[in-house]
Amino acid sequence: MSDQVKNALEWVACIVIAIVLALFVKYFIATPTIVKSTSMYPTLIENQRLLLNRLTRTFHTELKRGDIVTFEEPSNLQPSSSQVNNDHPVALYEYKPEGIINQFFYYVIENTKTSFIKRVIAFPGEHVEIKYGKVYINGEILDEPYLQKGVETTGNLNDFVVPEGTLLLMGDNRENSLDCRTFGCIPNSKIESKVWIRVWPLNLFGKIQ
Repeated sequence: MSDQVKNALEWVACIVIAIVLALFVKYFIATPTIVKSTSMYPTLIENQRLLLNRLTRTFHTELKRGDIVTFEEPSNLQPSSSQVNNDHPVALYEYKPEGIINQFFYYVIENTKTSFIKRVIAFPGEHVEIKYGKVYINGEILDEPYLQKGVETTGNLNDFVVPEGTLLLMGDNRENSLDCRTFGCIPNSKIESKVWIRVWPLNLFGKIQ
């Protein structure tokens, strides 16, 4: 084997290893993203760059109330009352890519998948009521200091118990956020990451609360 061929094979091997490592880090450890909506305003603003913590999903780490997470977009964002209601407040996930290649690009590369960013509001077994513009958990009003003054919370789903294996998630910009109040609670298996650090703009660099 000539030296040129050896060098070429070494470069190919290095490139393959680099790609595998990059995909490993992206899927299991951390990945960057860009805010593309106003649903988390004023906490997150469009075009801000974030670093997402994938270890939450990798090690099934417990989330806390108030954590901001990303999750796979439900199949039906505007379900009928017969599909999702106060008695069955679970988001519908009916789409599944066919074939190994499509699944790889959807779940690993993620270039064909849409993800949402919202805040953890309630956990399985908790009784949620949305009334008088506020959120009540087990009869107690939820303190939400991250909301802008005067913001009121309303929703199609307004009196229910969060089902087992799911989370209730909402955007901070309640009047302009399509979230669990409409399409139902999100199964734990659809949670992708926890929002960790804001990396841009630089004057706001730091951990996100």
